[in-house]
Amino acid sequence: MKTKAVLGQTEVTAILAAARAEAQANGWAVTVAVADDGGHLLGLERLDGCAPIAAYIATEKARSAALGRRETKGYEDMVNGGRNAFLSAPVVCSLEGGVPVIVDGQIVGSVGVSGVTAAQDAQVAKAGAAVLN
Repeated sequence: MKTKAVLGQTEVTAILAAARAEAQANGWAVTVAVADDGGHLLGLERLDGCAPIAAYIATEKARSAALGRRETKGYEDMVNGGRNAFLSAPVVCSLEGGVPVIVDGQIVGSVGVSGVTAAQDAQVAKAGAAVLN
């Protein structure tokens, strides 16, 4: 029997707080989504002024990073590199801004962010994930 760490509400709250702090320090209105390792939403926070669609996109970025076990930037790079068929892949958001949360070498969840540029979304997501990485 294998054992692994799982995200609890304490960790989800800490991830959301760190991501919020990074976004607010830069004046960015974003939505932050935290998912478990199966891509299921555990927490969501939409900052004031962020467009409602960002809640959907952030959730999909988190789900894709969890299920794919990697940053969603990799998918975006594939598409931008000409692999357009990848756009039809199921349950995958090919936009930068989703990152896995790693504890003791295992992916225990992910963070997805939407609302600003791709690189800024990723910066906020990484700040959230860094709380546990």
